[in-house]
Amino acid sequence: MGNVLKTPVLSAFADEASQELAGQIAAMRRNGISGLEIRSVEGKNVSDLTLAEAREIRARLEGEGLFVWSAGSPMGKIGITDPFGPHLEMFRHTLDVTRELGAERMRMFSFYLPREDDPAVWKNAVLDRLGQFCDAAEGSGVFLCHENEKGIYGDIAPRCAEILAALPQLHAVFDPANFIQCGQDTMEAWSLLGDLVDYMHIKDALPDGSVVPCGRGAGRVPEIIAAFRAQGGDHFTLEPHLTIFQGLGALEHDGIRSGIQEYAYPTADTAFDAACDALRSYLD
Repeated sequence: MGNVLKTPVLSAFADEASQELAGQIAAMRRNGISGLEIRSVEGKNVSDLTLAEAREIRARLEGEGLFVWSAGSPMGKIGITDPFGPHLEMFRHTLDVTRELGAERMRMFSFYLPREDDPAVWKNAVLDRLGQFCDAAEGSGVFLCHENEKGIYGDIAPRCAEILAALPQLHAVFDPANFIQCGQDTMEAWSLLGDLVDYMHIKDALPDGSVVPCGRGAGRVPEIIAAFRAQGGDHFTLEPHLTIFQGLGALEHDGIRSGIQEYAYPTADTAFDAACDALRSYLD
């Protein structure tokens, strides 16, 4: 790798700019973003898309010179005590959707735990379910990428490292704001996980958990971006969360309402553009 930095490739959860695909395309083109980490379109979650809908979305994006980087799925975002069979079937469908979209990655999680329990009690159950995901994805051509998220088993760096050591088929998505919301120091997390990170979610937060533009929070995001690029990392997905938009309430497990105080924006488009500008200032 030497000292030559790769040209960064930017993707985004563009449903934060618009629920409509046309609006997502417009936001991406306006900000020079080529990849979509698809989470929802027309109010429909990626896991609920039909294969025909996935093909249509791919065709529309490719017609604009854009592509789907990852399926931002909710797989693994159920309780560890919830029935797993139906969720595994949804996972298999989402794999098929991901392939139809032309994406090589699927973002996923490691199950919500009962708050009163020691997470160690659920380690084997979590690894068993994640292992079944890995088995189902074998040979699909889709990389499974685990994201740290508040309240799931892999919400802090040591437990993320446990998962990745036990299941080397998994890759890591590093989300600084989510670590802050769990009380995890982001530089400690990077020291433990950095070599395993496939790509980054760009989201920063204040110590109280409120999400702010990249570089304005406690996540030391510019330093982590620099470290990621120095080791050859080149892909960043923007996840602004700077203003409440349709569907946000369903995405936040414990009701954190991000960016509604100092960093509030009049429209989803202006919030999205501000987040893009903040990220680019650390990539130039």
